[in-house]
Amino acid sequence: MSDARLTLLEAISRRMLVEAQYNGATIRLAPHLMFERHGDLFVAALNLGKTWRSDEEPRLGQFKLAGLNDTRLIEEEFEPLPSYSPEPPRETDVAVLSV
Repeated sequence: MSDARLTLLEAISRRMLVEAQYNGATIRLAPHLMFERHGDLFVAALNLGKTWRSDEEPRLGQFKLAGLNDTRLIEEEFEPLPSYSPEPPRETDVAVLSV
């Protein structure tokens, strides 16, 4: 089991933030759901560094675990988005863990 997977499983179960390297940038995520798609693991998470327009409601992005590097738990809790629903994004996706 990869370190990123273990870190994200803990973060989801404890509702804790994570920090990771993704596409060369450091991002902070509030992970809500881990799911499997075609044998690959993904996490649905709120990217805390993303700027939303005033008429936009924040929503979860999908991040492939293989692309998250140096993933570490931040001892800071988060509340799931009010609009969050624990179903995987696609009908063929398989939920692994949800907040």
